[in-house]
Amino acid sequence: MGEQQQVRFPQEVIDEYAALGVDLPALFSAGDLGTRMGVQIVEAAADKVVGTMPVEGNTQPYGLLHGGASAVLAETLGSVGAMLHGGSTKVAVGVDLNCTHHRGIRSGLVTGVATPVHRGRSTATYEIVISDEQGRRVCSARLTCMLRDVRPQDGAQAPASA
Repeated sequence: MGEQQQVRFPQEVIDEYAALGVDLPALFSAGDLGTRMGVQIVEAAADKVVGTMPVEGNTQPYGLLHGGASAVLAETLGSVGAMLHGGSTKVAVGVDLNCTHHRGIRSGLVTGVATPVHRGRSTATYEIVISDEQGRRVCSARLTCMLRDVRPQDGAQAPASA
């Protein structure tokens, strides 16, 4: 778990943040919790965010992937999408997350894919589908983020909530 790989952002997004003096690829990570859980962001754009997480180390007492771990992956991916949709002048703050757990798994790697359901001026909602290595759906989630204007005390590099 642990080592974060380089996230692939669209060049226009990198350029937008670079104009503000922010190195977006260097800035972004899954946060302390995501790092402890082994979350890896593989691809990041406002229209699709992909990430992975190992089952090992993220299980509940019965040895199954913990539902809360799926929720962490889902909120991380949806928040990144909302942050990228809002752009450098907005901060994405999660206000609603729901998860339906379809299947228990005991090992391997899960992959989450976040795609937009709604992208407005003040809110963004993403559907996140988490699947196992065989492509079977493990969890369906939906995250809504409020998009707040960046305040001077937030700085230009305010991260998405996750």
